[in-house]
Amino acid sequence: MSSPSFTLSDFDYALPPELIAQTPAAQRGGSRLLHLDGAGAPHDRRFPDLAGLLRAGDLLVFNDTRVIKARLTGHKASGGKVEVLVERITEPDRALAHVRASKSPGPGTTLRLADAFDATVLGRAGELFDLRFPAPVLDLLDAHGATPLPPYITHAADATDEARYQTVYAREPGAVAAPTAGLHFDEAMLERLAALGVERAFVTLHVGAGTFQPVRVDNLADHVMHAEWYTVGQPVIDAIARARTRGGRVIAVGTTSVRALESAAAQNPHGPQAPLAPLQGDTRLFITPGYRYRVVDALVTNFHLPQSTLLMLVSALAGMEPIRRAYAHAVAQRYRFFSYGDAMFIESPASHS
Repeated sequence: MSSPSFTLSDFDYALPPELIAQTPAAQRGGSRLLHLDGAGAPHDRRFPDLAGLLRAGDLLVFNDTRVIKARLTGHKASGGKVEVLVERITEPDRALAHVRASKSPGPGTTLRLADAFDATVLGRAGELFDLRFPAPVLDLLDAHGATPLPPYITHAADATDEARYQTVYAREPGAVAAPTAGLHFDEAMLERLAALGVERAFVTLHVGAGTFQPVRVDNLADHVMHAEWYTVGQPVIDAIARARTRGGRVIAVGTTSVRALESAAAQNPHGPQAPLAPLQGDTRLFITPGYRYRVVDALVTNFHLPQSTLLMLVSALAGMEPIRRAYAHAVAQRYRFFSYGDAMFIESPASHS
């Protein structure tokens, strides 16, 4: 859905480095909330104020993926250091991974990881390495891996990160990055919203490391989107139908929930205009301004990197100029940015009433 009329510079903004949040707020729900209303006007609020911006009958759709301890360090038999970031588990004892080493390991190479076990390089799949592990990958990562914090967070993951770089409702292991909009919600907030008559449902999208990769082409029509695995099941489809019937809005919590829902619509085997059907698979959906949202009416999200595909996605929902003004406002007001930063609630002009 990309347009050749857009270039990378259309989605750039100046961010003082000190506004990149290095640690989470003291409590979940302790962040600020920039509310961008359907008329494109920004309002400074606190995250708990979200409850007053939602209406009985609205539906919140969360991504229940769970971040795995995907980062491992080790060495080759030659002694050369390696760093492994598991991107996707393909079989119980097999995974695709990013491998950083002074010399790229070829098929048959043994990697000694965490001074605990050996993994074997089977081959390549594009930029990723196909690795076989001596036991279930998830078990080995749980025992020996580290939480893979984003590249702009400068400290090594510690016990606080293990707890806070995970949503309270995380269920399905497979992500190497958190669906960070969900980090603001605690159990008390979820209960409060339920009591107000706001329904909730879940999709799964396993966030890949590609979410942090910059767009490397100036013409967005030339960008190849990274693939991520998603599942949209019957329960969330039924919840969307109920919300539509009662006049409620479908509000995605995080851009990953957007990608799952809109991918299910775009890849619908009965056609993009047909009612949603349960679906799972890879998505490379690239949402840029001009894209017509089929499912999502509003979005809870964090602030995104300059020139990123996620900034393009939110610009498609709210409009490029409102997002530009909102981000300039957030910088001027010293909001905290990125994964551990503050939140936005974006109401699309179409859902404004």
